[in-house]
Amino acid sequence: MTPHRSFVLAALLGVGLPASVLAQAPPLTLPQPSQAAAVSQTVGLTEITVSYHRPRVNDRPVWGALVPYGEVWRAGANENTTIEFSTPVTVEGHALDAGRYGFHTIPAEGRWTLIFSRVDTNWGSFSYQQSEDALRLEVTPEAAPHQEALAYTFDDATARETTLSLRWEKLRVPFKIGVDTPEVVYQSLRRELRGLSQFFWQPWNQAAAALLAHQVHLDEAMAWAERSIGIQKTFANVSTKSRLLAAQGDVAAAKKLIEEALPAATEVELNAYGYQLLGAGDIAGAIAIFRANVARHPESWN
Repeated sequence: MTPHRSFVLAALLGVGLPASVLAQAPPLTLPQPSQAAAVSQTVGLTEITVSYHRPRVNDRPVWGALVPYGEVWRAGANENTTIEFSTPVTVEGHALDAGRYGFHTIPAEGRWTLIFSRVDTNWGSFSYQQSEDALRLEVTPEAAPHQEALAYTFDDATARETTLSLRWEKLRVPFKIGVDTPEVVYQSLRRELRGLSQFFWQPWNQAAAALLAHQVHLDEAMAWAERSIGIQKTFANVSTKSRLLAAQGDVAAAKKLIEEALPAATEVELNAYGYQLLGAGDIAGAIAIFRANVARHPESWN
């Protein structure tokens, strides 16, 4: 040992560090053979995030060899893959609560088993226990173009569902994730309307219109429209109430209410109302509003 190293060791021992600690070199941060990755998708208001590591094929036989059939597999490399949902979802029609899950699979030559475990901190699948399953289901894999590094992709995403696919080698394992977006929106609006938004007419009107668009909780939507009108009566919230009345079957009251409000509507409000009618499928009503707007404001681009 050189004099310099002897001096450093003596100095460290002098401050009370045991020799066993000094013998352990600190680990260095280096790239991993299987790179870490994460992919996310928003479905309506629901965030879905997959965190995983990406093993490579590297000219090896994968299915039934590197990844044995009939055994629980981490669906990636290193730590277990995790999938997180910000709201309740369905997976292939099976209900699953919001939360972060350890994701494992049991590959097979035919149908695969997918496992969502309540424990999301395992190293691989070595400590997996079936008693900790939150959901277990079967899906059918499909042949696919070669994928060198394992990947998860979100396919065919809409406001209510998406398909999450595990892709590796020449196989794709897809499973559909569904979201009750209208109910998620409703619950989100209820929470937001307890904050500062409750003191303004616009949020109540916007929330009522959103429930109307989704055709859910129309009685509460009407209460929200009335709350908006109570704060400040405008053409916007009166027209929302009118459309709610029509949706609830009281067409006569809806027509009377909107006819009373139309004379006070501004050019912008009339234009917006016309587009609302278009969105609701009332093409004739929308055309009538657009024509009335043009007649009132002949010099405008509207």
